[in-house]
Amino acid sequence: MQAPAGENVLLAKVRSDVRPFWPVLDDHGAAVFHSRWEDVMQAATETAHVSSVSKKSLWAGRILSGVVIGFLLLDSAMKLMKAAPVLEAMPNLGWPISLTVPLGAILLVCVVAYAIPQTAVLGAILLTGWLGGAVATHTRIGDPLFSHILAPVYMGILLWLGLYLRDTRLRPLVPFRR
Repeated sequence: MQAPAGENVLLAKVRSDVRPFWPVLDDHGAAVFHSRWEDVMQAATETAHVSSVSKKSLWAGRILSGVVIGFLLLDSAMKLMKAAPVLEAMPNLGWPISLTVPLGAILLVCVVAYAIPQTAVLGAILLTGWLGGAVATHTRIGDPLFSHILAPVYMGILLWLGLYLRDTRLRPLVPFRR
């Protein structure tokens, strides 16, 4: 098969090897038949569009995400090592000391998922749940609002802002007006 002008030979081969039509459901649930080649081109276009984040935005996002990752890795490490401040705080927060290491391991998995670009959104969702649990814990025991209860909220804002700045796929979800 002869590749159209400007088309990569490999993509032309992919185009010739796929089934010409396959059904897809549109927004209203109706079956729409279109070629796989359209999907390949759309994915390539979206990838090109997604990677168009400015360097300033990318680095600001990386720095914010790095702060969050650093803080939560320290928290996880302290739980895994059973540091004295953690062992003192657990009963005060209403958690048994036996859960210190498992909680540290769960937090570590969530932070690693957030740190890997391919799983960053999943990691952000998991960490949002973790931070929500921290808010609930501090609220339940009557800790001060701005220093204890809202501290995980501040961390969550930094977490999502860092991801928002470094990954343009999130921008349509929270469209700020200019």
